[in-house]
Amino acid sequence: MPHVFLTIDTELAWRHHSAGLPADDVVARSLEPAGVGVAYTLDLLARHGLKACFFVDPMPALVYGLGPIRGVVEAILAAGQEVQLHFHGQWTHAQADDRTAAGRFELWDYGTDEQQQLIGAAADLLQAAGAPRPNAFRAGSYAADEGTVAALERLGFTYDSSHNGAEAPRWSRLDLPRERIAPVEHGGLIEVPVTTIADRPGALRSFQPCALSGGEQAAALDHAIAEDHAAVTIVSHSFELSNRAGTRPNAVHVRRFEALCRMLEDRRAVLPTTHFSDWPELPLERHDQPLGPRRLRTARRQAEQLWSNWVEERAA
Repeated sequence: MPHVFLTIDTELAWRHHSAGLPADDVVARSLEPAGVGVAYTLDLLARHGLKACFFVDPMPALVYGLGPIRGVVEAILAAGQEVQLHFHGQWTHAQADDRTAAGRFELWDYGTDEQQQLIGAAADLLQAAGAPRPNAFRAGSYAADEGTVAALERLGFTYDSSHNGAEAPRWSRLDLPRERIAPVEHGGLIEVPVTTIADRPGALRSFQPCALSGGEQAAALDHAIAEDHAAVTIVSHSFELSNRAGTRPNAVHVRRFEALCRMLEDRRAVLPTTHFSDWPELPLERHDQPLGPRRLRTARRQAEQLWSNWVEERAA
């Protein structure tokens, strides 16, 4: 029976910081944009009885203070959901008064020892914000390499969820096949890859509400059930249900995420959602394959994407 990891990457969006928005706007448009941010997501999860993992990036606290991170951590934990560690490297040298300043953007820009120091410091910062010690990690932009795995193993992490074949090898640089979607022991960790589907031969898309239509999401879930997959790992973001400016909901993304929650509730007997802190028993020798392409299903999603990009993203 597949375990479902419904994951929400929770972070301050660099695009709002670099645009020079006031601090309050950066925080609001990243964590609670247009009423469809973390609070909305937590309420939806509660109504459908689902578990989710919020991968929280504490590094913006170096610029904006610990208050916004503490606030979102407290809200997530109060709702009975879990907090794990996320990390975007550009915040390491970011400044409030110079929005062009940044550290190296991707985690693989750093050597193994540097990664260990940075991830360890980030874990300490997350705990300072009120989170339990994390046992799972995801690199920002999925930008992990073998040095990341070595650093995480040294720091005592159990799980990594940075491998995403749809973003490999440009961003996701772990030494794993692009098609790998089943959990696997890798470098002393349990790697829990992001689930992908094929929308055409050789092309993969992440299982993410902004990337897949409701029909594709349903097909991917049913494929996992039919093929007895080890896990399904879904990604969303704290700001994903709004437009990129964070000023209004994106109705396409909201509709897809709400449909996903209904699907998971309906399938809970065969697709239970879980937390990394539940230490679920995961078979690690499976070779599960992504859902194969279907032209009509892809065409329907492409039509939705056009509406999302040209109408929902541009509406005032």
